[in-house]
Amino acid sequence: MKLLLLWDIDGTLINSGGAGMRALRTGLKNAFGIDGSLEDIDFAGRTDRWIMRRIFAKFNLPATEENFSRFFDGYLTALPAELANPGARVLPGVGALLTAAAARGDVVQGLLTGNIRRGAEIKLGFHGLWRHFPFGAFADDGELRNDLGPHAVRRAREHAGMDFPAGRTWVIGDTPFDIECGRAIGARTLALATGSHSAAALAAHQPHAVLADLADATAFWRVIGE
Repeated sequence: MKLLLLWDIDGTLINSGGAGMRALRTGLKNAFGIDGSLEDIDFAGRTDRWIMRRIFAKFNLPATEENFSRFFDGYLTALPAELANPGARVLPGVGALLTAAAARGDVVQGLLTGNIRRGAEIKLGFHGLWRHFPFGAFADDGELRNDLGPHAVRRAREHAGMDFPAGRTWVIGDTPFDIECGRAIGARTLALATGSHSAAALAAHQPHAVLADLADATAFWRVIGE
């Protein structure tokens, strides 16, 4: 029976050095002529569509599908240039661990992220990581994080041609929303203190395990193999 690993992106696999927020601000300015701060909106663990809806509310813009499309286009156009900053990096241990997982015959891995699919591809492609993920669930599939898990599981089944029991499915992320998302589909959850939440804060939400980061591959596989 294979393991299914479903990965978050921001704060889990990479740190974009603030590229996402800057690209959103640029997209907002280019699409709607608004140059405003987004510092009061909590991005961590949310979906891109949820974030954009909050931006629309803040600046009194109609949350129409046309406006979502305009905003997404502006954001995606700005994102590649914003990723080329000194703070953008792959987090400790991630590259080697993803490569090792791909080489194993007992692991299938995909994405479970609040990014829209094209944004996820741009971010991970910038760091050479997109190739590790043949499927995933994205903000295109739903505005609420907890709605994304069933899409990821379905696509995993379609990709691998097999079912993955909840006990062999892991959702890996850096926020309480990732833990809740995993719990919503009955999966095991691994929380990483690589984002804006401490290990203690994450542990309070009762994931199956917490790690400081992925630098110790042995510790990761020990947890996943429990």
